[in-house]
Amino acid sequence: MSQSQAKIEMIPTDKIDILNPRKRNKRIFDELVDSISKVGLKKPITVTVAAEGRFSLVCGQGRLEAFIELEQDCIPAIVIEASQEDSYILSLVENMARRNHSPLELVREVGALRDRGYTVQQVADKIGFSNEYVSTICTMLDRGEERLLNAVERGTIPHSVAYAIVMATDTNTQGALAEAYEKGLVSISQIVTIRRVLDERSQIGKSMKSAKGAAHNGLKPTAASLVRVYQKEVQRQKLLVKKASLAQSRLLFVVNALKKLLAEEHFVTLLRAESMGTIPLPLAERIGISEA
Repeated sequence: MSQSQAKIEMIPTDKIDILNPRKRNKRIFDELVDSISKVGLKKPITVTVAAEGRFSLVCGQGRLEAFIELEQDCIPAIVIEASQEDSYILSLVENMARRNHSPLELVREVGALRDRGYTVQQVADKIGFSNEYVSTICTMLDRGEERLLNAVERGTIPHSVAYAIVMATDTNTQGALAEAYEKGLVSISQIVTIRRVLDERSQIGKSMKSAKGAAHNGLKPTAASLVRVYQKEVQRQKLLVKKASLAQSRLLFVVNALKKLLAEEHFVTLLRAESMGTIPLPLAERIGISEA
């Protein structure tokens, strides 16, 4: 498969199979056809030898289709040695390296490689992406999250944030979370909190009252309504912390009071006379004794 083994041959266009076809922009394709018709082919396509006298296209779908459009029977091609799987991967990597690819097309090719039986690690190694990135892309592909995929490829949403969003069970919520993040209304930690709150409410059958009845009325959640969900959750947690602090203060008062009372012999004698010679174990442990 090395360049030293490559050679250029005239290959019949009807004997070349496209392993990894992709849609083309008609205007750009027409310009390519016009250029080839006037000045000829500047760069040969690349193919590998397949079974029964056929060839698999690795690079040059546009040039091949332009030759077919111009009714040319043969096309100059660099013939390399590669297995069917290697040919597909070479074609995939070549497509991903193109400047004019669409974001969705690029990530779908990642998914196509995964669908051919490769693990996330193998896909990452072959195309030079991180494990985490490939895993996120595959998860979003599995769930059909095209908006998130586009956002990741545009760079407006990091793949770690996209993964946090896509783990929400409701697609409308996912869209609202993505909008909220793109507008700078929430951070990734806040997204995780919002998602957890909504999932918990869904499990216990509660409507999203913090979003002013949006979910209850059958309306789609919005970025603003989800921010209100987060704000209310923050207030709820602050109240819980305040209550816990108050309970801790009261418990400390009870413990200190009991320590002083249990140090009084007359009080202990009174307790025993009333058959109250023991106290709850957790409280006794705090006081430092097991029995009164």
